[in-house]
Amino acid sequence: MNKHLSHLMKLRDEARLGGGQERIDKIHNQGRMTARERIDLLLDPGSFEEFDMFKTHRSHDFGMADKVYPGDGVVTGYGTVDGRLVYVYAQDPTILGGSLSETMAEKICKVMDLAIKNGAPVIGLNDSGGARIQEGIESLAGYSDIFLRNVKASGVIPQLSAIFGPCAGGAVYSPALTDFIVMVQKFSYMFLTGPKVVKSVTHEDVTVEELGGADMHSSKSGVADYAAESGIEAVQYLKRLLSFLPQNNAEAPAIIPTLDPPERRAEQLNEIVPDDSHKAYDMKEVILATVDNGDFFEIKPNFAPNIIIGYGRYNGRSVGIVANQPASLSGVLDINSSIKAARFVRFCDCFNIPVVTFVDVPGFLPGTAQEYGGAIRNGAKLLFAYAEATIPKVTVITRKAYGGAYCVMSSKHLRGDINFAWPCAEIAVMGAKGAVEILYGREARLTDDPAAFLQNKEGEYQETVANPYVAAQRGYVDDIIEPARTRFRIIKSLEMLRNKHDSNPMKKHGNIPL
Repeated sequence: MNKHLSHLMKLRDEARLGGGQERIDKIHNQGRMTARERIDLLLDPGSFEEFDMFKTHRSHDFGMADKVYPGDGVVTGYGTVDGRLVYVYAQDPTILGGSLSETMAEKICKVMDLAIKNGAPVIGLNDSGGARIQEGIESLAGYSDIFLRNVKASGVIPQLSAIFGPCAGGAVYSPALTDFIVMVQKFSYMFLTGPKVVKSVTHEDVTVEELGGADMHSSKSGVADYAAESGIEAVQYLKRLLSFLPQNNAEAPAIIPTLDPPERRAEQLNEIVPDDSHKAYDMKEVILATVDNGDFFEIKPNFAPNIIIGYGRYNGRSVGIVANQPASLSGVLDINSSIKAARFVRFCDCFNIPVVTFVDVPGFLPGTAQEYGGAIRNGAKLLFAYAEATIPKVTVITRKAYGGAYCVMSSKHLRGDINFAWPCAEIAVMGAKGAVEILYGREARLTDDPAAFLQNKEGEYQETVANPYVAAQRGYVDDIIEPARTRFRIIKSLEMLRNKHDSNPMKKHGNIPL
């Protein structure tokens, strides 16, 4: 038996070396971690259980018979993060650049199948040169098998992706099908076709970083949720994100006890909204003042900053937060912000995470660029997401709620459960200035002082229409609250809604305006 055990230990040591010590040293010299080091950083110490350590590829063409490595370019298995079960796979760039083979796909599919069956998150640590060209169709079939499982797992278990290196061609679609993506600045990139192909087809000169780097995808395309400064920060981001999520769609997120009193007042909120409705303020200050311990975990902070999304807790309960940001484009809704918020609301609805919405929105961004880009269709995505969601929904209108944007932002009419307004809220079809110009413009021109006449009418419109009391009279706002007590009122509402049951009509699925 000792002989057999010695042989086993030798094989395990060889497998742990991946493509060899020389390649590992090269990775380290670049300031990067190996696949196993990333797994060790992610999981609780000693919790990792590996699958298919000795699995190898089956290809013999193009000299592949001489390039056989145990594990074949991906490390797979399961472990725990903060004591909670997760499944993980980490592509190993020391073995043939981490390129995907038929057997690598089989290994990844195995952990994804187990994750779905056992109701636990799956985390992909990506660092791959793409499809293994020596295998041809087998590699492409392997990608497709992974994509299918991404789709089957969607809305069943959380799927998280981290991009630590190259991710090109078909390799990008598996991360794109997952719920969250974090990239690493200067090291990772994602694109369908590289700079050389772009140059040959469109004659554009573009660098790898400009075409698919972490900063670009986290600010312009919105593909990535966060651009980490290092691989270590990327792993920490994943762990923190997991803390707000449940294991699967049949569970609720864990309640984390807090010493932050539910009845804590935030006096600064009574003064945060400027008297001049044209002046901005930072909605993040409202969020930080109301969540437990001022702890807010923002998602996509650099993409469409006119809307804020992220996670916080209210009296220990994990909550998704959506908020217009008056400090960016006056909080107006546009194509990118609508898509950003809609996807987030739908994720929260999949996984039983209540949504709290802070509203200060003057409307949708006008202009040909928005209309040509499909602002109607994309704005409808956010409307669809809120209307479809059956989770608890609490809304606080802090200032402006105009026109269709009022309807879209979790209004009572889209099954908002509890809708509050601050006393300074302005709820109307449009702002007072624009409204009176339409209503009284012709009459004003017949007066001696049109400007004074319209200013007087603005005050009249504000008193009779653009205030929260009209909406409250009709029950579209459940209460008008003191801003300082917003935290307490949200917590009480969420506690009341804890056992909420709602449903949609029986159907295969809806047809969201993609």
